[in-house]
Amino acid sequence: MYQIKTFNKISPVGLSRFDPEHYAVSDSCTGEDAIVVRSAKLLDYAFSPNLLAIARAGAGVNNIPLERCSQSGIAVFNTPGANANAVKELVLCAMLIGSRDVDGAIRWVREQVDSGIDVTTVVEKGKSAFIGPELYKKTLGVIGLGAIGSLVANVALSMGMDVYGYDPFLSVESALRLDRHIHVVKDIRELYKRADYITVHIHFTSQTEKMINADAIASMKRGVRFINLARGEIVDDDAMLSALDTGKVAAYITDFPNNRIVKAPHVIAMPHLGASTPESEQNCAVMAVDELRDYLENGNIRNSVNLPNVTLERSGVMRLCVIHRNIPAMLANITTLLAKDGANVENLSNKSKGDYAYTLVDLNTRVDDSVIEDVRNLPNVVRVRVI
Repeated sequence: MYQIKTFNKISPVGLSRFDPEHYAVSDSCTGEDAIVVRSAKLLDYAFSPNLLAIARAGAGVNNIPLERCSQSGIAVFNTPGANANAVKELVLCAMLIGSRDVDGAIRWVREQVDSGIDVTTVVEKGKSAFIGPELYKKTLGVIGLGAIGSLVANVALSMGMDVYGYDPFLSVESALRLDRHIHVVKDIRELYKRADYITVHIHFTSQTEKMINADAIASMKRGVRFINLARGEIVDDDAMLSALDTGKVAAYITDFPNNRIVKAPHVIAMPHLGASTPESEQNCAVMAVDELRDYLENGNIRNSVNLPNVTLERSGVMRLCVIHRNIPAMLANITTLLAKDGANVENLSNKSKGDYAYTLVDLNTRVDDSVIEDVRNLPNVVRVRVI
């Protein structure tokens, strides 16, 4: 019986995919084998020695100590694309409210009523303060063309916008999703100089921290409207506030408010609404649970952020799952030990990611426990499981 610990409220649609005959799911269990989490911070959480995997029902994993997980042989999964449609729709909303000052207009109407004015007598005169451009025939720049960015680019194109995209790590899968009329540029400055609107859809890392800084903004068109539904730290707040003051940036729409930017003019700040739809929460939970089950039951890794993705059809009578350091001769050392016990390898897959690698080995006979222990004791082996 696998013990699954949940943090935050996880959609029951996802949790129902755990077979109760094999899984006990609780937010209070101890000695857990796996964790399902949304935004709860696990950075200082004391991991159970049994913990095999953590699934984040969402894309960002800044709340999970990835290096500590890797060192302990804990696979960390996320759910890329599960909330993509929800974020795409919010980007469209952000472009519209950043253009037409819908937020300010609604406040103005309420203020008239609150002051005792018959609002029907002032709307025609008052509406001129909230005029703004249409999206049609304007240029959108999309930074990051993954699951979300590609959807945003395609829908903007269908609305009559000219779309430029930038992604130095564009995958074949993402490229195939893009409409052929989208201009994919290799130099981000090409996007900056053309875009009337810019939306960013990249992960927050040490390389992308404050990527949108004074130099980047200086390369943009005057009056650009900037949308950040990715991570607050990607934008340098000082540079953005200065650009808003000078009119270089006409509006900044962000899903990551803080006390400084919320008070600034021309800022529209939302409370992290990007994935806040019931459909998105269900999709993320379902995907997270399916990833955990496949890993726990079959050793397959899909959508891991700290280990390589490795999947293998089950064959043979015994499966060995080995997490190890990515150094030469590890695979040879493992198979040599197995051969000493007369085991024949039915099937095998090995891949690496950064400092770590993962090996799946299907054997046509069961090997002695002492051989498994020898594999565990190999230098640079982090964790061994037998399924």
